[in-house]
Amino acid sequence: MTITRVAALVVATGLALSGCSGGASGGGGTTIRISANAIKGGKNSTEAEWITDYVIPKFTALEKSKGTKVTIRFEGTGVDDAPYKEKTALDLKTGTGADLISIDGIWVGEFAQAGYLKPLDQVAGASVDQWDGFRQIPGPVQSIMSFDGQKYGLPTGTDGRVIFYNKQLFARAGLPADWQPKSWDDILAAGRKLKQLHGVTPIQLNAGTAMTEATTMQGALPLLAGTGHEIYENGTWLGNTPQVRSVLDLYKKVYGGGLGDPKLQQNPQGRDESFQRFSKNEVGILLESDYFWRSVVNPQGGIDPMPARDKDVGYALIPAAAPGQGVRGQDAVSMSGGSGWVINPHTRNPSLVWDLLTFMGGHDAVKDEVRRAAVGISPRQDVNAETLSGDPLLNFIATKVLPITSVRPGLAAYPQVSTALQKATGDIVAGGSVDQAAKTYEQNLVQAVGGAGNVTTG
Repeated sequence: MTITRVAALVVATGLALSGCSGGASGGGGTTIRISANAIKGGKNSTEAEWITDYVIPKFTALEKSKGTKVTIRFEGTGVDDAPYKEKTALDLKTGTGADLISIDGIWVGEFAQAGYLKPLDQVAGASVDQWDGFRQIPGPVQSIMSFDGQKYGLPTGTDGRVIFYNKQLFARAGLPADWQPKSWDDILAAGRKLKQLHGVTPIQLNAGTAMTEATTMQGALPLLAGTGHEIYENGTWLGNTPQVRSVLDLYKKVYGGGLGDPKLQQNPQGRDESFQRFSKNEVGILLESDYFWRSVVNPQGGIDPMPARDKDVGYALIPAAAPGQGVRGQDAVSMSGGSGWVINPHTRNPSLVWDLLTFMGGHDAVKDEVRRAAVGISPRQDVNAETLSGDPLLNFIATKVLPITSVRPGLAAYPQVSTALQKATGDIVAGGSVDQAAKTYEQNLVQAVGGAGNVTTG
């Protein structure tokens, strides 16, 4: 998108451009600006409330006790993600915008490659790595706001993917209530037993373009991590490789073997329908994020509530293809998303802004943010230990999943790559062969990422 078009869009959405502050304000103090796509009473209202009602008064009081006068100005908006991203990119490119900015983790690599962001240690100094808060944030979670091994920001909330299973159906099929598959073969074996139950879809593995990003994050990417590889490695994208073919072969075994319902994958409302079926004891195994537990089958206000959720819904780690074959030699894998805060490289007071950022990422501030949000997983293990102990699934995510999780590559080409993966799985569901689906995927991938030189094949 051209700068001219972005500027026009910014004006149209009422997001005015202004210079990066952090300079002197009245009375000899310093003004720091915070930008987030959040507004009281509107989009991400609890985040806006946390910033205005907790962060600003607490931090300014803390600095005052040190003899430093700081004024913090919150510039919240409540627009769609696309115009917010475009406005943020233009601010960073032109050296304007707020000092501290909230962005989606999926934008980090794209902004870094464009030169809009710099690693934290280059902005705030080498002491960044000495912040004790990093010891509370698992390395994979830090990756949400990292690129090429360098930290560009601090993550806020996150999530994780697991296998959910219906314990009532498992009991009827003679499967254990404490099921933990050790391999893909174990999943398929459980699916075959569930297949013997009338009116039950054994496995729901999101596939096709109708499921959009749910196909990629709840299906293709965690499975790929289970082969020991990620979609973007060492500067290239994974094309028609043995690992990609292994993932597609598993889809073939699920949908070609009558263990999944192809029609669900082709229905724009198929994911929602799969949720409904699970809640009605008609789906045995479902790969999903903790959203399913929190917002779908939650007995208190869920979309498809299960009154006995905690008793009837089991959950397990997503196994690698075989023990030890996952990324980093892991036995189990997952995928996580999230957002975070970055420092504008053009800020005039990087040290003070870093102090604000670490205050916001500290134990007390994060705990207050989680309390306001009522639900959710924080990046800090100490906070999770205090706030999630009453929720078995969220505690499981925090303690067992986050240390082994992976994240999507935050690059501009990723959405097109994701679509190519969705199409490949959709081809399998429609009855296509693994070889042809893999070849077509690579053709689409090459076009999406700018040429064969950016793709690993073999």
